[in-house]
Amino acid sequence: MDTLKYKIITSKNQYKEYCNALEQLVFSNAKDRNTKDEIALLTLLIEKWDAEHLSSTELDPVQLLRSFIKDHNLKPKDLVEILEVSKGYVSDILNYKKGLSKEVIRKLSAHFKVSQEAFNRPYKLVVSENSHLRNASVMNTKKELAVA
Repeated sequence: MDTLKYKIITSKNQYKEYCNALEQLVFSNAKDRNTKDEIALLTLLIEKWDAEHLSSTELDPVQLLRSFIKDHNLKPKDLVEILEVSKGYVSDILNYKKGLSKEVIRKLSAHFKVSQEAFNRPYKLVVSENSHLRNASVMNTKKELAVA
Protein backbone atom coordinates (compact mmCIF):
# COMPACT_ATOMS: atom_id res chain seq x y z
CA MET A 1 0.00 0.00 0.00
CA ASP A 2 1.24 3.47 -0.88
CA THR A 3 1.95 6.02 1.83
CA LEU A 4 -0.26 9.10 1.71
CA LYS A 5 1.50 12.23 0.50
CA TYR A 6 -0.63 14.49 2.72
CA LYS A 7 -2.38 13.82 6.01
CA ILE A 8 -4.50 15.81 8.46
CA ILE A 9 -2.33 18.59 9.91
CA THR A 10 -1.42 17.89 13.53
CA SER A 11 1.43 20.31 14.26
CA LYS A 12 2.58 23.85 13.57
CA ASN A 13 5.64 22.53 11.69
CA GLN A 14 3.46 20.36 9.46
CA TYR A 15 1.19 23.39 8.90
CA LYS A 16 4.15 25.52 7.80
CA GLU A 17 5.43 22.71 5.56
CA TYR A 18 2.04 22.39 3.85
CA CYS A 19 1.75 26.19 3.43
CA ASN A 20 5.16 26.25 1.75
CA ALA A 21 4.22 23.30 -0.48
CA LEU A 22 0.97 25.02 -1.46
CA GLU A 23 2.77 28.25 -2.27
CA GLN A 24 5.26 26.41 -4.49
CA LEU A 25 2.45 24.59 -6.31
CA VAL A 26 0.43 27.76 -6.84
CA PHE A 27 3.41 29.59 -8.33
CA SER A 28 4.64 26.64 -10.41
CA ASN A 29 3.97 26.54 -14.13
CA ALA A 30 2.52 23.03 -13.97
CA LYS A 31 -1.27 23.28 -14.01
CA ASP A 32 -2.22 19.72 -14.90
CA ARG A 33 -5.12 17.90 -13.22
CA ASN A 34 -2.91 16.28 -10.53
CA THR A 35 -1.40 19.65 -9.58
CA LYS A 36 -4.85 21.23 -9.33
CA ASP A 37 -6.06 18.34 -7.14
CA GLU A 38 -2.98 18.67 -4.94
CA ILE A 39 -3.59 22.43 -4.56
CA ALA A 40 -7.24 21.78 -3.66
CA LEU A 41 -6.31 19.13 -1.07
CA LEU A 42 -3.62 21.28 0.56
CA THR A 43 -5.98 24.25 0.64
CA LEU A 44 -8.64 22.14 2.34
CA LEU A 45 -6.19 20.78 4.94
CA ILE A 46 -4.79 24.26 5.67
CA GLU A 47 -8.28 25.80 5.95
CA LYS A 48 -9.30 23.04 8.37
CA TRP A 49 -6.24 23.76 10.56
CA ASP A 50 -6.94 27.51 10.41
CA ALA A 51 -10.60 27.06 11.36
CA GLU A 52 -9.70 24.94 14.37
CA HIS A 53 -6.75 26.98 15.59
CA LEU A 54 -7.48 30.56 14.59
CA SER A 55 -11.04 30.63 15.91
CA SER A 56 -9.87 29.48 19.33
CA THR A 57 -7.30 32.24 19.64
CA GLU A 58 -8.11 35.69 20.90
CA LEU A 59 -5.91 37.51 18.41
CA ASP A 60 -7.19 40.77 17.04
CA PRO A 61 -6.83 41.19 13.24
CA VAL A 62 -3.50 43.03 13.53
CA GLN A 63 -2.03 40.37 15.83
CA LEU A 64 -3.29 37.71 13.44
CA LEU A 65 -1.68 39.52 10.51
CA ARG A 66 1.60 39.82 12.43
CA SER A 67 1.52 36.07 13.16
CA PHE A 68 0.96 35.31 9.45
CA ILE A 69 3.85 37.63 8.55
CA LYS A 70 6.09 35.74 10.98
CA ASP A 71 4.86 32.26 9.98
CA HIS A 72 5.31 32.94 6.26
CA ASN A 73 8.67 34.72 6.71
CA LEU A 74 7.30 37.92 5.21
CA LYS A 75 8.28 41.53 5.76
CA PRO A 76 5.97 44.54 5.81
CA LYS A 77 7.27 45.48 2.35
CA ASP A 78 5.93 42.12 1.08
CA LEU A 79 2.47 43.20 2.26
CA VAL A 80 2.78 46.33 0.14
CA GLU A 81 3.00 44.10 -2.95
CA ILE A 82 0.38 41.57 -1.80
CA LEU A 83 -2.17 44.23 -0.84
CA GLU A 84 -1.21 46.75 -3.53
CA VAL A 85 -1.16 49.60 -1.01
CA SER A 86 1.44 52.11 0.18
CA LYS A 87 4.17 51.42 2.74
CA GLY A 88 2.60 54.08 4.96
CA TYR A 89 -0.77 52.34 4.96
CA VAL A 90 0.81 48.99 5.88
CA SER A 91 2.75 50.73 8.65
CA ASP A 92 -0.42 52.41 9.94
CA ILE A 93 -2.25 49.06 9.98
CA LEU A 94 0.55 47.28 11.84
CA ASN A 95 0.77 50.14 14.37
CA TYR A 96 -3.00 50.28 15.01
CA LYS A 97 -3.35 53.70 13.41
CA LYS A 98 -5.69 52.64 10.58
CA GLY A 99 -8.25 49.91 10.23
CA LEU A 100 -8.36 47.24 7.56
CA SER A 101 -10.43 48.21 4.52
CA LYS A 102 -12.84 45.73 2.94
CA GLU A 103 -10.50 45.31 -0.03
CA VAL A 104 -7.48 44.68 2.23
CA ILE A 105 -9.49 42.11 4.22
CA ARG A 106 -10.42 40.33 0.96
CA LYS A 107 -6.82 40.25 -0.23
CA LEU A 108 -5.47 39.06 3.14
CA SER A 109 -8.03 36.28 3.44
CA ALA A 110 -7.33 35.13 -0.13
CA HIS A 111 -3.55 35.25 0.30
CA PHE A 112 -3.43 33.49 3.68
CA LYS A 113 -6.34 31.15 2.84
CA VAL A 114 -8.51 32.07 5.83
CA SER A 115 -12.05 33.34 6.12
CA GLN A 116 -12.64 37.08 5.90
CA GLU A 117 -14.16 36.97 9.39
CA ALA A 118 -10.69 36.35 10.83
CA PHE A 119 -9.67 39.89 9.77
CA ASN A 120 -13.09 41.50 10.06
CA ARG A 121 -13.39 41.80 13.84
CA PRO A 122 -13.40 44.95 15.98
CA TYR A 123 -10.16 46.07 17.59
CA LYS A 124 -8.83 49.25 19.14
CA LEU A 125 -7.07 51.84 17.07
CA VAL A 126 -4.66 54.44 18.43
CA VAL A 127 -5.60 57.93 17.31
CA SER A 128 -2.64 60.30 17.58
CA GLU A 129 -4.90 63.39 17.59
CA ASN A 130 -6.40 62.22 20.89
CA SER A 131 -3.21 60.89 22.45
CA HIS A 132 -3.22 63.71 25.00
CA LEU A 133 -6.49 62.32 26.40
CA ARG A 134 -6.44 59.60 29.01
CA ASN A 135 -7.05 56.10 27.54
CA ALA A 136 -7.53 57.61 24.09
CA SER A 137 -8.44 54.96 21.58
CA VAL A 138 -11.09 54.22 19.01
CA MET A 139 -12.81 50.98 18.15
CA ASN A 140 -12.69 49.82 14.54
CA THR A 141 -16.46 49.42 14.37
CA LYS A 142 -19.44 50.91 12.60
CA LYS A 143 -19.95 54.57 13.32
CA GLU A 144 -23.39 56.00 13.93
CA LEU A 145 -24.23 59.14 12.03
CA ALA A 146 -25.56 62.09 13.98
CA VAL A 147 -28.95 63.22 12.73
CA ALA A 148 -29.18 67.00 12.53
